[in-house]
Amino acid sequence: MAINPKKHEMPTQAPEVRARNFQEVALGYPMEIALEEAKRCLNCKNRPCVAGCPVNIAIPDFIGQIREGNFEEAYQIISRSSSLPAVCGRVCPQETQCESKCTLGIKFEPVGIGRLERFAADWHNAHAQEKAKAPASNGHRVAVVGAGPSGLTCAGDLAKKGYQVTVYEALHTAGGVLVYGIPEFRLPKSIVSREVETLKELGVQVETNVVIGKTLTVDELFGMGFEAVFIGSGAGLPNFMNIPGEALKGVYSANEFLTRSNLMKAYQEEPHTPIMKGGKVAVVGGGNVAMDAARTALRLGAEKVYIIYRRSMEELPARREEVEHAEEEGIDFRLLCNPVEILGFENPEDPRDPKNGFVSGIRCVRMELGEPDASGRRRPVEIPGSEFELEVNTVVMAIGTSPNPLIKNTTEGLEVNRRGGIIVNEEGRTSREHVYAGGDTVTGAATVISAMGAGKLAAKAIHEALSGAMT
Repeated sequence: MAINPKKHEMPTQAPEVRARNFQEVALGYPMEIALEEAKRCLNCKNRPCVAGCPVNIAIPDFIGQIREGNFEEAYQIISRSSSLPAVCGRVCPQETQCESKCTLGIKFEPVGIGRLERFAADWHNAHAQEKAKAPASNGHRVAVVGAGPSGLTCAGDLAKKGYQVTVYEALHTAGGVLVYGIPEFRLPKSIVSREVETLKELGVQVETNVVIGKTLTVDELFGMGFEAVFIGSGAGLPNFMNIPGEALKGVYSANEFLTRSNLMKAYQEEPHTPIMKGGKVAVVGGGNVAMDAARTALRLGAEKVYIIYRRSMEELPARREEVEHAEEEGIDFRLLCNPVEILGFENPEDPRDPKNGFVSGIRCVRMELGEPDASGRRRPVEIPGSEFELEVNTVVMAIGTSPNPLIKNTTEGLEVNRRGGIIVNEEGRTSREHVYAGGDTVTGAATVISAMGAGKLAAKAIHEALSGAMT
C-alpha cells in the first residue's frame, strides 16, 4: 500500500473567527483521519522516535493500537510514560523532538505523533467510565513543590509506585504554567483540570495557596515526615530590558499579562482583575510566550498587534505552527528590530510623577545579523541612524524568565548557578541531601515536555533512594 507522503492537516477554526474568541484553535483529528494518519507509521525496529521523546513514550506501540481501533489501549500505553497525555498532545514541540527523528520524515513528512497522542487522550477523556485506581501505599512520603509540568509528572510517577505524595502549589489552582501561561485557545483549562484530577485519583494530594519559603520551608517539610522533596517551582521571575519607560502604565511582563488573562479570566466582560484591552500592542520577543501574548492581545480586542524581535524569521525560537497561526490571524511581525525606549505621556491626574504616565509608543532601531555568538546564532548588530517609532498604548515584554529566588534563599545547602537555577546532577539530585529539582527552576524557561522529563528522572532517583529498588 502506498504511503501518504504528507501528514494529515489538523482541522482548525478559521483565522478570522478564532482571532476574536478564546476557544481552542486546533479542533483535533476526527476518528477517520486519526486512523489514516496511524497507517503512515512504519513501526521501525530501532524506534528513533522514542529516543526523541523526553519521557520515552512507546510511540509505535500506541500508534499501532490506534491503527487497530484500540483507542483506549493506545491511551494506556501513553499514560505509562506520561502523566499529562492530553496536554503534551497539544503543546509539545514534536517537530523538534519525536517527529524530528521519525524515519518516514527522511523522505516524506513525519507521522503526526503529537496529533495522534492528542486523539488518544481526548478519546479516553470522552469515553472512560472508570476512574484511575490508587495503588497500595508503600509507606513512604514525598513532598513536591510546584504543581506545574515537572512537579505533576514527578508526583504521578511516584504515586503509581505507591508513594504518598503531597504537591504544594503557590497559586490557587494546580497546573503551573499550564494554567497561568498557556492561553485557553491553545490549551483549554478543562484539559489541565482533568489531568490533575486523574493524578488525584491515583492518590496525589494537592495543597494550593502554599508558598514554600514563606508558608512553609523545605526544612519544615522534612519535619512533617516527608522523606524526600522535589522542587519544581518553575521560573516565574520575569526579565526586562532595562530601557527607559518600562515603569509606564501599560507595560506588562508576559507573565503578568498572560496570568491576568488565563488564570484570572480578565478576558471576561466583567473581570475581577483589570487588564488593558484594545488599542495597539507591541510584544517584545520571539518565543512561544511572545506568540501567546500577541494572540491573546488580539483576542482581547486590540486593533493592531506587533511582534518585535531582534533577529530574522529563521532564528525565531517559537514553534513554527504558532508563528503560522499568528501570521494567519494578522499579527504584524517587525523582525530585525530592537526596542530602545518606551515612550509615554504624563498622567494628567498626577503630572509631577512621570512613572504614573501611560504608554504612547515604542522607539526601535533596525538590526542586521553579524557574526555568530557563543550559541552559534548570528549576533544582531544595530544599524546606525535607523531609529523609528511605533504608536502603541500597551507593551508586553516576553524576553524570558528566571527562577524565583525565594526557595534558594530559605533553604540551606542548596547550590545555584549564576542565573539562579538550582544545580542538580544527572539524576536530578541537588547539593542538599534528599532534595531533588527539575524543570524551569533548574534550566530556566524551557518546554513543558523537557520539564516533564526532568520530573520523571527525579521520580526514578527518589524511588531508588527510598526503596533501594533499581528500575
